[in-house]
Amino acid sequence: MKKNIVLFVLFVLPIVAYLFFASGVNSFSKLPTITPKIADFGDWKSLKGEKLTLDNKITVLGFAGSKILDNRGNYFNLNEKIYKRYHGFEDLQFVIICPLGTEQEAQKVVDALSPFTDVSGWNFIFASPEEIKTFYDQLHLKGKLDANLGSSYVYIVDKERNLRGRKGENKDKKEEYKEGYDTFHPSELSNDMLDDFKIILYEYRAALKKNHNATKQL
Repeated sequence: MKKNIVLFVLFVLPIVAYLFFASGVNSFSKLPTITPKIADFGDWKSLKGEKLTLDNKITVLGFAGSKILDNRGNYFNLNEKIYKRYHGFEDLQFVIICPLGTEQEAQKVVDALSPFTDVSGWNFIFASPEEIKTFYDQLHLKGKLDANLGSSYVYIVDKERNLRGRKGENKDKKEEYKEGYDTFHPSELSNDMLDDFKIILYEYRAALKKNHNATKQL
């Protein structure tokens, strides 16, 4: 009996403590705003012919470029690490901006994901090259689109259309500046992006709880 207690204290308890404090980091943090109040989508249509909006949605935003199939592995990474875990949230959407004329390539990506994923939350929308450039420029990011108007990075936009990330201001934690998350690297999605995504979700859950309590008091 004593041996089991000693083993529990030495091995199990430290792991439990680590998981508790690791989750606490997300619970008591706030993800900074990189660019406030970005513009909404234009009169752009999705593969289903629908118009989308950034308003009142947490959005994972990406830029496919004209070489969608060449970069399809990036979408598989995002699908496995983030999408499949969270796409069931009603206020969450995944939106990939593509140049007009790439509809068939985008559909092939969706078709490739569909055998093992509920693809209802994947949204590919289409705009002219000029519209994509204008939209991207107003994000005021350090990164640039490639020659095909694409990027391997995705971005988190909150319900108020603020682009969120890390400003690199916390020197004690050696925090780096991060405006987006590289889908080419699965480890970045499962570590940095997942951590930041949890913070965003916690913020809204806390706000909903606060509003609910205020309503009850009224």
